[in-house]
Amino acid sequence: MAEVPVGTLDSVEDTAFFVDCHSHVVPSGDDGASSVRQGIELCRKAAAHGTAILFGTPHVWPHLTLTPEREVAIRKAYGEMHLHAGLELRLGFELTPHPRLLREDLARYELDGTGCVLVEVPFTGGPDVLFRVGEHIESSGFRPVIGHPERTETVLDDPGVAEELAGRGWTLQLNGTSLLGLHGPGPEELAWRFLENGQAALVASDGHRASRPPHLDEAYAAAVERLGEDAIRFFDGSALGLSRLQTPSRAVSTSA
Repeated sequence: MAEVPVGTLDSVEDTAFFVDCHSHVVPSGDDGASSVRQGIELCRKAAAHGTAILFGTPHVWPHLTLTPEREVAIRKAYGEMHLHAGLELRLGFELTPHPRLLREDLARYELDGTGCVLVEVPFTGGPDVLFRVGEHIESSGFRPVIGHPERTETVLDDPGVAEELAGRGWTLQLNGTSLLGLHGPGPEELAWRFLENGQAALVASDGHRASRPPHLDEAYAAAVERLGEDAIRFFDGSALGLSRLQTPSRAVSTSA
């Protein structure tokens, strides 16, 4: 395996390789970035912490749907940001499961260029609608990426739900902040368990704002310390087919 960087990265041009598929850096009226300027600042800070590809994934909540007007505004903000972001900024969306989605064409929500759609585990309530939406994503020709299962009441109460989600071939995405214990001991324990037993395939930031930034370097360093160099596969976009580590100049020695 190629040698890889650990911790905060100083030379972004040579060492950035994180692929972060879940963030709220594109202003959209949700609880993420409130302006294009703030979103660009978050992107540039993510780049300084080693991110090469960052997906802006505005929430699509039952009470904040992707109306035509909202979609135009989001895509306009994205268009103003992507040339100034300091990294490769792509667009996607984060769906909260709701029966309304079962009547929609889910292609509009794709994580750009991946063939995947990001859908979160609801923080409360059962998983039935999540499974139905995941099946609809599959029947639409896409693969579900299941966002932050370790943080939700449903999975904390019954970790077997995550096992069933992964058993369907769906990609489980953990939050780096969970690995660092920033959401409490329960999510931290589950996040490490899901990494170690192979149920999870991705770690993302779910970054929203300056106080909760889209950074992955600290979580990556913790994963390498605990799991060894194999931890890179959770951070480099391999699970999405986007790894850039085939380029030797992207890697530096862990002993540097």
